[in-house]
Amino acid sequence: MTPEIDLAFEAIEMKYGNGSIDRVHAMLDPRKQDRHPQQRAAKWIMPGLSKKPWHDPYEHPEIEPVVRAFEAGHADIKGELSEAWSHNGQAFSDYEHYLSTQPDWQALHLFRDGAPVVESAEIVPTAYRILDEHVLRESKLCPLLESHFSTLLPGASVAPHCDLWNFSINLHVAVDIPDGCGIRVASESREWTEGKCLLFDYSFEHEAWNRGNSPRTCLLLDLWHPETTLAERDALTVLITEVRRLIGDA
Repeated sequence: MTPEIDLAFEAIEMKYGNGSIDRVHAMLDPRKQDRHPQQRAAKWIMPGLSKKPWHDPYEHPEIEPVVRAFEAGHADIKGELSEAWSHNGQAFSDYEHYLSTQPDWQALHLFRDGAPVVESAEIVPTAYRILDEHVLRESKLCPLLESHFSTLLPGASVAPHCDLWNFSINLHVAVDIPDGCGIRVASESREWTEGKCLLFDYSFEHEAWNRGNSPRTCLLLDLWHPETTLAERDALTVLITEVRRLIGDA
């Protein structure tokens, strides 16, 4: 902890009440770590959140409207994405994952580095509008992370790994899904259904693959875990931002 974090935490507790960020404090205490074996490689595990790899996309009142909005807009989203892929290929880039940079894993970002990528509004207007109206304006996206179209080219795979923490949750909007694609989270593998969403806790070990003959594209959103509180979200944003400032990567 740094003086900056201590002061920020004090202000948050004054605003929300004593004990409002106890789970964040516990996350920083190795003696209080309580993690599932398949979360062993995650860096930060905040206690008290559901230890389940897969979530029903419709089960959380905070997330359900987001799911329904993206699913309703799927046809337009897929059409605009296809147009961008065919005629605006320079908008895509090799995805920079902390594991590596993969040329067979392409990304088009809508939100990155704490802010919307405004250039994407003209390229994929439907997805950008839904993200803005249903996610960003209501502070549902974890600002420490991002939202992007994730395209795995034929033959591409994402190696098994745990993401950094459990206090955000990953929503996949299945945009363009050929046969032969799948994802494993913990011990269960699933396939995407085009036009539908998957929701999972990516602090659990997971991997993905495209064994088909055409690109697989999902729109990924790093949402706040719905079981976190506003006080915790404020504290976690301060904490991770300061850690990144100090060491360059959280």
